[in-house]
Amino acid sequence: MFNGSGNIRLVLGARMAGVLDSVNQRTQLVGQNRLELLLFRLAGKQLYGINVFKVKEVLQCPPLNEIPKRNPVVRGVAHIRGGTISIMDMNLATGHGPLRNLQECFVIITEYNRSTQGFLVNKVERIVNMNWESIHPPPKGSGHENYLTAVTEVEGQLVEIIDVEKILAEVSPINEEISAGVIEDGIAERVVQKHVLIADDSTIARKQIQRVIESMGLKTTLCKDGREALEFLEGLAKEGKKVSEELLLVISDIEMPEMDGYTFTAEVRANPALKDLHIILHTSLSGVFNEAMVKKVGANDFLAKFHPDDLARRVNDRVKEMCGESILDEEP
Repeated sequence: MFNGSGNIRLVLGARMAGVLDSVNQRTQLVGQNRLELLLFRLAGKQLYGINVFKVKEVLQCPPLNEIPKRNPVVRGVAHIRGGTISIMDMNLATGHGPLRNLQECFVIITEYNRSTQGFLVNKVERIVNMNWESIHPPPKGSGHENYLTAVTEVEGQLVEIIDVEKILAEVSPINEEISAGVIEDGIAERVVQKHVLIADDSTIARKQIQRVIESMGLKTTLCKDGREALEFLEGLAKEGKKVSEELLLVISDIEMPEMDGYTFTAEVRANPALKDLHIILHTSLSGVFNEAMVKKVGANDFLAKFHPDDLARRVNDRVKEMCGESILDEEP
């Protein structure tokens, strides 16, 4: 059971008991470009993975109650720890048939984007410790409609890491509109020559952030992981440009193949030509430890995904910082 207290344990019967260590031990991986993957299977032999940090609990599939007019991917709702949670069939969500024999299946309870949900899977295997450098983007030619954010290899077997944010966006779309009055007048005009760099391995997440930023009248540059973002910034510096004047800010995910957001931020801060960049770490990972890590690696801010108003306010604040509070607050 994942319980959010000092110790986290995975209960899958005697063979899986005690697999997880304490939260503190687990967070020591963060900032070292490392992660732990919980491996699982769906209907076939293919092995899949999900970051342990996003997992609250794993349990045998409880009785499910059907709800009217539900999305077909949602097999039902379950009463767990005093709350009601939607249980989504991950096999159905990725374009395959429904999982059978639910009483023999498992549910992975996760927290994404400030909400808790359950994913129905056939089997849960084990947890592996990985380096983000061993996690790679999906192979070229896999198409834009696939459900992968990354792939890796464990003991000679391909592991596919599913884009959970894409599944959630399809099952329960997020309102991406910025509320009236949040965007201050003249924001874009104040920083007309600058743009925002967005780094995220999820296509859906990149587009969500991009739409918010561009709706504010600002330009964007997109990168699919921390390494690509770092190379882009280093390229600007090699061209002789003052990077902190070229970019309004950088919005980076934490979980990314090749190089995670913490390592990316630390690399930026260690580079004299880049160290003054304003960096917001924007992630679906929840927890106090994220805010501590933000300070440790030198990021300017932390924002839990995904709320357009919160994101817009952060951009407003950054423009004020660059232009001077008195400039934006002057009466016309």
